[in-house]
Amino acid sequence: MDADVRWLVLVIRIPAEPSRHRVAVWRELRRIGALSLGQGVWAVPDVPVFADGVARALELTDKSGGLVLTLNASGRGPEDAARFQAMFTAARSADWSEFLADCGKFEDEIAKEIRNAKFTLAELEEEEQSLERLRRWHRDLTARDVFGAPEAAEAAARLKTCVAVCEDYAERVFAVLHEAPEDLG
Repeated sequence: MDADVRWLVLVIRIPAEPSRHRVAVWRELRRIGALSLGQGVWAVPDVPVFADGVARALELTDKSGGLVLTLNASGRGPEDAARFQAMFTAARSADWSEFLADCGKFEDEIAKEIRNAKFTLAELEEEEQSLERLRRWHRDLTARDVFGAPEAAEAAARLKTCVAVCEDYAERVFAVLHEAPEDLG
């Protein structure tokens, strides 16, 4: 583990009402993968991939009339640094596990459509949109997984499987759509 990693720690105070401001900041910090250290305290590695999301969270906090204290931090010693990194990596592992579960749902959905012989362009477009969502999610997770959670390699392989499953389904859809009427009889 890299003991030289610097962290941004955000201490955020937002008025209780209206709650939509707290929720907006919380969602932004969750979206970028910030690590919650306690009520209103968040941390991210101090690397460029988090800069835009942190800036958005700061802007949302400012617009809400809240206060932010932004600190540069590192562990006091190698054990603290390792613990911080392990906490962040565990959060990414949870993200990857969720991604892998969604890949399984995607594969199950296409298997169901094949079993039911639902070979329509509308269904193919829906599955392609789902695959595109998985691709964006994978890209975003890869960007914020700065320490390389162990599930990342499995997730990349699983995404390739999803692509292959979708391509196979597309070929089946086009085969059905291109059949001549006499071939159906």
